[in-house]
Amino acid sequence: MNSHRNGPPFSPRRRGRRFFPFAFFFFGIFSLFFGGMAAILYWAFSEFSGIRNIWLLVCAAPVAVILLAVFTMFTMYMRFGKPLGDIFNAIDSISEGNLSVRVKEQKSDMFSELIKRFNKMVEELERAEQQRRNLTADIAHELRTPLHIIQGNLEGIIDGVYEATPEHINNTLDETTLLARLVEDLQTLSLAETGQLPLHPTRFLIADLMHDLTSSFSAQATSQGIQLTSNLADPGQEISADYDRLNQVLSNLISNALRHTPEGGKISIETESGPGEEGGVRIKVRDTGAGIAADDLPFIFDRFWRGDRSRTNRSNSGLGLAISKQLILAHKGTIEGESEVGKGTTFIVDLPLE
Repeated sequence: MNSHRNGPPFSPRRRGRRFFPFAFFFFGIFSLFFGGMAAILYWAFSEFSGIRNIWLLVCAAPVAVILLAVFTMFTMYMRFGKPLGDIFNAIDSISEGNLSVRVKEQKSDMFSELIKRFNKMVEELERAEQQRRNLTADIAHELRTPLHIIQGNLEGIIDGVYEATPEHINNTLDETTLLARLVEDLQTLSLAETGQLPLHPTRFLIADLMHDLTSSFSAQATSQGIQLTSNLADPGQEISADYDRLNQVLSNLISNALRHTPEGGKISIETESGPGEEGGVRIKVRDTGAGIAADDLPFIFDRFWRGDRSRTNRSNSGLGLAISKQLILAHKGTIEGESEVGKGTTFIVDLPLE
């Protein structure tokens, strides 16, 4: 944890440093204001009352002007100076690494929206920083297990504890395959997030893609006692996209559905016209599986998120949904999930036609 999180959000020294520029600014403004008011009062007394007593101006005018000036200065400081000072103090704290700082919302129409957006920005920065830390820990966790297994198998063979049988060699090979897939997934995700993943769009029928998907997973679904169906609103609908990448996304969604749908359940792939005037295509992958808890739903597209908290299932890297989201974003589309525990999950992919 960052040591700055335990300290006060704004130090008195920093607050004082920010106060003086505002104080000088307001002092200069109201010095001019004081002089102008004094001249106006003197002119009013001289012109309309005939009183040209300079002592009246000297004694009475300053009292009224000073009271008005103090009230106005205090009001303007509370409306302008204090919110700006708090924002500058918060910026200083953020630059020192304290992302837990928040600016207290003010009852100021001018700054309330600015403060809300500033706090929202800092929340996103803090969340991104936490995700970065979690990513490092998750990568270390995912790499540690297969590396230990590979090391243990090889040391056992060298020391004569294990015989170099095909079974032990195949187990070691499986772990190296898992490592290679994890590294490849990380590279794909990194390229997709930075916009450097090459896409090769072609024009094809959505029906062809649906046919390939159902053919690929029908045997697995049948063996698990799950009914896999497809439903196309328009069999002649075409789309321009990277066929292989789109197949990768939908294959990942179907694999997840098969993994979390019990025997006797159903999985359907549906297509329909996309929302909005621009049209497009909407693809839904719907299952009758265990579902996802409402608290987990906002994080399903995060790296290494898994419904299995114990991570006993090592057949998937936990990067599939994160990669799927980035691939859909690369196609200028959107992907979201809807779920209810005990009733199933639906993933909705919206893609433009071009």
